[in-house]
Amino acid sequence: MTGFRFSEFKPEMKGNNKFEQLLNIFQQLLLITAGDVSQALSYMSDLDRQYQLTDDTYGMADFIDDLKKKGYITEENQEGQQYRMTAKSEQSIRKQSLDEIFGKLKRTKSSGSHHTPYTGVGDEMSSDVRAFQFGDSLEQISMTESLKNAQINSGIDDFMLLESDLEVIDRESKIQTSTVLMIDISHSMILYGEDRITPAKKVALALAELIRTKYPKDTLDILVFGNDAWQIQLKDIPYLEVGPYHTNTVAGLELAMDLLRRRKTKNKQVFMITDGKPTCLKEGIKYYKNSFGLDRKIVNKTLTIAAQARRLDIPITTFMIATDPYLKQFVQQFTEVNNGRAYYSNLNGLGGFVLEDFQRNRRKNIK
Repeated sequence: MTGFRFSEFKPEMKGNNKFEQLLNIFQQLLLITAGDVSQALSYMSDLDRQYQLTDDTYGMADFIDDLKKKGYITEENQEGQQYRMTAKSEQSIRKQSLDEIFGKLKRTKSSGSHHTPYTGVGDEMSSDVRAFQFGDSLEQISMTESLKNAQINSGIDDFMLLESDLEVIDRESKIQTSTVLMIDISHSMILYGEDRITPAKKVALALAELIRTKYPKDTLDILVFGNDAWQIQLKDIPYLEVGPYHTNTVAGLELAMDLLRRRKTKNKQVFMITDGKPTCLKEGIKYYKNSFGLDRKIVNKTLTIAAQARRLDIPITTFMIATDPYLKQFVQQFTEVNNGRAYYSNLNGLGGFVLEDFQRNRRKNIK
């Protein structure tokens, strides 16, 4: 497998038991092998020999049996020679990616990242309780929890309700947003033995799971782009592989804009996951390609699409899975033209991005 190095998988054994610890590693390998369960299990066996993942009380055969019993994999024939992932396994990988990518981000007072120039239809109460903050309304205060805190902190005899005792029930925004998620599957995502597609899939799964769980009323369309662009389903992401493609960012953005035109919501946005370098245009039935750098013709057409999106109030957030200086320079120019955002991350630091927010003219680290 291109770009796979066992040394990078020296296990960080998280979980309450041996099965959970092994499951975490197994799901990482499923993304690397594009959902090939048998290949992932083969890698697991190699890792087990090198790092002693299992022991005399719980072996690899026990782990495989538990994967089947718990519904993470299923056999395609009676001999158990071929396995495939289940819907439960796909969902578990999405949740794991969400925890890995966004798990360390603190929940903000504005309930996430739904910044928009348009108003929604009001907020509704959620089940989340948090400490009172300046600006919270009185009707948000949870009297039961606040009085309980006051009783614990001051006692019955000297009962006193202080601001530090107050807790509020959070509000969930009902502002609806239509999102298109773009994933680069060009050959450069594995070029020079560097695996960029696996981190790209992790980010895509995390973003999709965040939208699906945090903003269930939003719409989410997903597409991939190489020489051309086409739509896929959420369940397809773990199985994505790069192709012998150049990077037609223009085709991806044009399809994204077309999908968003069909949505009736006022608030629209694009998330693009890429290594940053557009190398292809389609002119009629022919392709104009240049993989040796940032071709002026291709770059200008890409920037034109970014400007069109800006005029339509469609921000583009770019997640760049690379840190090459000249690629970052293009992404910065693209993001500035769109007045959007860009996140930069190296391949091993997906839990910490560098955010460049041209909407607010600021740059910060997110860890």
